Amino acid sequence: MAIAAQVLIGLILLAHVYFVLLETVLFKTRGRRVFGLTAEKAEIMAPAMSNQGCYNGFLVAALALGLLHPQPEVARAFVVYGLACIMVAGVWGALTVKKTILFIQSVPAAIALALYLLSH
Repeated sequence: MAIAAQVLIGLILLAHVYFVLLETVLFKTRGRRVFGLTAEKAEIMAPAMSNQGCYNGFLVAALALGLLHPQPEVARAFVVYGLACIMVAGVWGALTVKKTILFIQSVPAAIALALYLLSH
């Protein structure tokens, strides 16, 4: 179960790296298409999305530290923190933006957290 948790956490980390890129450096091109925005709308939203991408970068850092930190207690704290933040952000996104965000973010993070806690 520990390996399954680590693999799922790694996949979530990679997804959030993609989100960071979509919301920052790729927002006016690929990000605009993914989010279904006109060029004009993307131009207006770019600063806020870049800020959102920055926050996703912090989640990536937390999960990376959780997977790589040599001290188990510290690693556990980062994993739990990172996954809990992703779950909360996914619920908020589902309530305020699009319901599918719950299934893209919160559900995988909840499963990963459950697997992680059951295996540690």
